[in-house]
Amino acid sequence: MKNGQSTMDRAHLPGRRAFLKCCAGGPLGLYPALALAARLHQGHPLAPRPGHFPPRAKNLIVIFLTGGFSHVDTFDHKPRLQADHGKKVFARELRDATDKPFYLIRSPFTFSRRGQSGLVVSELFPHLGALADDLCVIRTLHTDILEHFQATLAMHTGSATVPMPSLGSWLSYGLGTCNRNLPPYVVLAEHMPYAGAQNWDSSFLPPQHQGVRLLPGDEPIPDLRPGTRSVKLQELEQMMLRDVNEFHARERPHDLDLRARSDSFETARGMMREAPAVFDVSGESDDTLRMYGLRRGDNKSFAWQCLMARRLVERGVRVVELIDTGSGNNWDAHGDMQDHRGKALRVDRAVAALIKDLKQRGLLGETLLAGCTEFGRTPWGATPHDRGRNHHARAFTCFLTGAGVKGGTAYGRTDDYGIDVVSGPCHVHDLHATILHLMGIDHKKLTYRYAGRDFRLTDVHGNVLHAILT
Repeated sequence: MKNGQSTMDRAHLPGRRAFLKCCAGGPLGLYPALALAARLHQGHPLAPRPGHFPPRAKNLIVIFLTGGFSHVDTFDHKPRLQADHGKKVFARELRDATDKPFYLIRSPFTFSRRGQSGLVVSELFPHLGALADDLCVIRTLHTDILEHFQATLAMHTGSATVPMPSLGSWLSYGLGTCNRNLPPYVVLAEHMPYAGAQNWDSSFLPPQHQGVRLLPGDEPIPDLRPGTRSVKLQELEQMMLRDVNEFHARERPHDLDLRARSDSFETARGMMREAPAVFDVSGESDDTLRMYGLRRGDNKSFAWQCLMARRLVERGVRVVELIDTGSGNNWDAHGDMQDHRGKALRVDRAVAALIKDLKQRGLLGETLLAGCTEFGRTPWGATPHDRGRNHHARAFTCFLTGAGVKGGTAYGRTDDYGIDVVSGPCHVHDLHATILHLMGIDHKKLTYRYAGRDFRLTDVHGNVLHAILT
């Protein structure tokens, strides 16, 4: 990679790294030179690195709505679907490759134009709809597999079959971090999603880039607060242990897991110093908590998780993902689309508050937020009286907002029923390529050699959606 500017220009807690960053962070200063030197001379794998070109976004927040929310009931309004309810169409079932007759099922939700842009949003998302002019809705996503496990894995890693490094791990590998006291990639997941920890795994990338899962609740990081001890004795023990670990690692230079284990101890010590302040929201104003719909003392709701995303990003965490919910009781509405109401109620206000909060604090201009799911849902049912919808991979929706993205826009078009993409297709690889581009990375150049070949997040695919960029 070529030398470039620091990936973060906000001052952080006083310390050696923060001092170098804020005092010498210009394009001709010491900090970028040190970042480049660290990389060229095999410095720490989490040292900050410049991208391939100036980034639009420095941080990424992913809101993953597990189970497959319905595009035709949320952001892709189909008046023709409403009018032709009960008519027959020929389509394919979830696990049957033969065309069969099905019946079109109208949406039970009302849609309206929101904001000056007139972006059409359903009643399920009143708070997000109020931010329509900040949203870029991609209506033409498509993926390759209809099963939750594989489709979730594909959305996170680009591969639906063989587990590969996750998007967050690739960003950590490509850009490093500006705050070694916190992990560069954090996942808040109250329940384990489909495909489990493979969604935030680093696979063959250096293990330091693996995502760290935090559990909402009283103890997001177990055993974070050490028992009371003599500080001098503790520091002496740490110095001795560090020296022993360094000697042991030098004797085994090719053991990446060993180096990662030692580095994890360093990060753990940093988290003991800094993470308690991240989780302490007592200093947040009543107005801020009210905006999120968060009660004081609540440390588990999705509103709390959204607030944590903001607090982590403003402290230098490169990638934060919030997963709602796990592999059960999620957006997988086979039985009744009305189940979407409760799921939307849980996330709508909180996600909108996160966007507004980032904007008010000047962070939205350097943060990209992506709201996505693994696939959409069929516009048809087995009978005209069906209330639910099955999995649909040929067309679905996600939204982006924040740094480098055109707000108040809808990209691509599906047919009158939301079955197939008509124009502006966006494969999952294209979405990943676009996110990397906004973070200052050329998806074709961010590679890692493993087992005799160069791997990348987008494999041999991927096109940047330049039409949605500012």
